[in-house]
Amino acid sequence: MKRGWKIFGFILLGALFIVAVTYVTMLLWNWLVPVLFAGPVITYWQALGLLALSKILFSGKGSWGHRGGCDHNRASAWKNRLSSMSPEERDAFKRKLKDKWCQFDRTDSDEKTGSSNV
Repeated sequence: MKRGWKIFGFILLGALFIVAVTYVTMLLWNWLVPVLFAGPVITYWQALGLLALSKILFSGKGSWGHRGGCDHNRASAWKNRLSSMSPEERDAFKRKLKDKWCQFDRTDSDEKTGSSNV
């Protein structure tokens, strides 16, 4: 139950952050652009659209927070970590990861017999 409230709180804070940033953008635009560049005054929704457009144009490939591709620093760090382990440690580590993250591949009949598809 507590976890649900945390998720709701994060979503609410995220929405409030977007509302605040949009409002500040609108205020700054309407304060500066008409005076400095004889540009138009914009509404709240136009400011939100302007922020979305700038995010698409300037964040690379139009992604929202994900840069795409592989993070090579992280991949090389994992390769270094795995290469420094003994074969037994590496197998135990892989088994631990499979047990934690590959539970969704198992069917009910596999769980009853103790076998897995992994």
